[in-house]
Amino acid sequence: MATSKLTMTPFIIQHHSRLLTSIYRPPVFLSSHQKHRCNSHHLPSARLHRRRSPSPPNLTSSSLSLQRRAAGSGVVMGSLPAADDSMTTTSRLSYPPARRDDSVVDDYHGVLISDPYRWLEDPDAKETKQFVEDQVKVTNELLGKCEYRGMLRERITEMFDYPRFSAPSKCRGKYYYYHNSGLQAQSVLYVQDGLESTPTVLLDPNSLSDDGTVALSSLALSEDGRYLAYGLSKSGSDWVTVSVMRVEDKVKEMDNLTWVKFSSFSWTHDGKGFFYSRYPAPNEDGNRDAGTETNLNENQEIYYHVLGTDQSEDILCWKDPENPQINFGTEITDDGKYLLLYISKGCDPVNKLYYYDLSLLPNGVIDLKNDEEIMFPFVKLVDVFEGSYNYISNTGTEFTFLSNKDAPKYKIVRVDLESPETWKDVIEESKKDVLESAVIVNGNRLLVSYLSDVKHVVQIRDLKSGNFLYQLPLDIGSVSRISARHDDDEVFISFSSFLTPGIIYRFNLTTDTPEMTIFREISIPGFERTNFKVKQVFVPSKDGTEIPMFIVSKNNMHMDRSHPALLYGYGGFSISLTPSFDSKKVILMNHLDVVVCIANIRGGGEYGEEWHKAGSLSQKQNCFDDFISAGEFLVSSGYTNEKKLCIEGGSNGGLLIAACINQRPDLFGCALAHVGVMDMLRFHKFTIGHAWTSDYGCSDKADEFNWLIKYSPLHNVNQPWDDETNRNVQYPPTMLLTADHDDRVVPLHSLKLLATMQYVLCKSIDNTPQTNPIIGRIDTKAGHGAGRPTQKQIDEAADRYGFMAKVLDASWTA
Repeated sequence: MATSKLTMTPFIIQHHSRLLTSIYRPPVFLSSHQKHRCNSHHLPSARLHRRRSPSPPNLTSSSLSLQRRAAGSGVVMGSLPAADDSMTTTSRLSYPPARRDDSVVDDYHGVLISDPYRWLEDPDAKETKQFVEDQVKVTNELLGKCEYRGMLRERITEMFDYPRFSAPSKCRGKYYYYHNSGLQAQSVLYVQDGLESTPTVLLDPNSLSDDGTVALSSLALSEDGRYLAYGLSKSGSDWVTVSVMRVEDKVKEMDNLTWVKFSSFSWTHDGKGFFYSRYPAPNEDGNRDAGTETNLNENQEIYYHVLGTDQSEDILCWKDPENPQINFGTEITDDGKYLLLYISKGCDPVNKLYYYDLSLLPNGVIDLKNDEEIMFPFVKLVDVFEGSYNYISNTGTEFTFLSNKDAPKYKIVRVDLESPETWKDVIEESKKDVLESAVIVNGNRLLVSYLSDVKHVVQIRDLKSGNFLYQLPLDIGSVSRISARHDDDEVFISFSSFLTPGIIYRFNLTTDTPEMTIFREISIPGFERTNFKVKQVFVPSKDGTEIPMFIVSKNNMHMDRSHPALLYGYGGFSISLTPSFDSKKVILMNHLDVVVCIANIRGGGEYGEEWHKAGSLSQKQNCFDDFISAGEFLVSSGYTNEKKLCIEGGSNGGLLIAACINQRPDLFGCALAHVGVMDMLRFHKFTIGHAWTSDYGCSDKADEFNWLIKYSPLHNVNQPWDDETNRNVQYPPTMLLTADHDDRVVPLHSLKLLATMQYVLCKSIDNTPQTNPIIGRIDTKAGHGAGRPTQKQIDEAADRYGFMAKVLDASWTA
């Protein structure tokens, strides 16, 4: 599956690797030469490989509120009821009843654990639907009293309204790219014959639904550029329906593939069809809305689809029924000769790697069409899970891979298929920087991207020797995409930073010191970067480890502890949070004097696999210690105070936020936890949750249960006022965010935690000290974050930051 570091966590995945990130961007347009060269969070044109993890929601995007009325609520989430200050945030909310079933008790290795809200795991139950409806009413009532919510919505809408472009991808002389004029629900795919020619619309997902909830999730061009295979997802679900379009006249072919998830499309160079991954259809009512089910995703299989045929005729190429939780991905080599099979388990960046010589099939894969039992006789190049191997290029039988075998910061290695026992290093592992991706250009050069103290560095290297030739003169920031082909010298690079909305650079790699020119630069009316400053600090954690953190604020602010601060974190699945532009955060800084902070805690990939492992499994507590230390630093250094410090995170980051408020409720003034993994004892029982055991562990194992139970958010909600030293402490105002079509981290996690927090903190005792609100924002026709329409992003941001502004007692400035 070659692409860059991808993984399978609770977010989206573009190849078979790391669940794409939390971060949703339009799907990268990949020709057969570029296929899968996508770093789940950085370099879509580099090849790395990982798995679906609970990726972090994009720092540059949000979601939206309910577009339809919750039954009986009379209020639409996202609408703006007249403000009514009669209900202050110090008033106790009246929370709806939620039945506790104390008969549900599980025995974990001799330890009895009750699960009184187990019934909330059934999304179709009337009782669950009533619980959701009741919670929506409470949330709507409180949001209607957040006076800055409407102003935020208006300003975010204004600042969102600017043209956005992706870096072009080139195939057979044509250029393909995404463009959003500003407030379009989804970005539109364009094609043009040359950079100076008039672009035309190739595929507009906005025409496929009235509400913008149908999104392009994955794309691949055939080698000859004649056909486009594309996947559409609905309402944010990970499930994809695959279609094929004839590029020349934009005619949709008859092909229709269903129950596809976590798959790429690998076209054979004869243009007859493509390989893809799919799951068996769920054993449920066929009328059920895909994305609302919670069944385990197991028994993924590899098929070859012959263009112009029914899916029932697809050729089964690989399966492993004895290991139902193994996942597969494919890639065709640049020369079209070899099919690569990536075999992965969990979200760790390790994979097996097999190959097959397609030239042995003179008529193509269609030769196997009538043999239903045969599977590809792959040759096993790597048959152990000891490292990751991600295809970069090959010359005949000599292959070059990006690997972390015995190199936690990654290296580039080479092997000849005729001597598979002999591997040699082409670019050795750096002592300090993480080698994130590598792209072959012009047949003999490598563009390699390093992460150096959480900032990207791009170098030109010689393909054959690996020797350093040149470093591109980039500013401090993030390279989100390198678009290039192995057989062309033209390169596009997408760059952004906290104060740079976006620049696409272009150059030709005809010399070893190319001159970069600005191909496109995003300009946002009203934004002036000189009004802000960025600082990177290194904060000592509980055990003395230095944790990098970015701090962004307005210039000339006096750090007198009076300002609100927003601290964001993730810390999992080797996903790195690098500098990126977020117009919503600019508005918070401009109008609410918020200090925006991003903590690069352990568990992420900022310093390679050692950094990742230091925040996973039995070491997961390091993530929470790091984040808490970052919060303490912001208070002690005068950036904010405990009552004005808001913390935010999504997916694995939602777990981070919930665990931290359990452990240090006194340190935070507000908590925003998006689509979090909250039940650490049962997460592996739903959809793709089993893949996350590589980062978390599994409660089925006694030793792993012992560390999970210590921090599981659902099982550690407490009454902090019971501590004699914390009589006046309560939980901070908290918003748990989820969505009905989140089939990555299913909504039951947030629903069960919401019911538990409201009971333990607010309903279990009379005259509870807990006056801070505990609410849930439950979206509809939305998922884990991917494909969310622009309007939904705007409305959700207005809701959560309007809530934050209210409870932090922030003041609006013009």
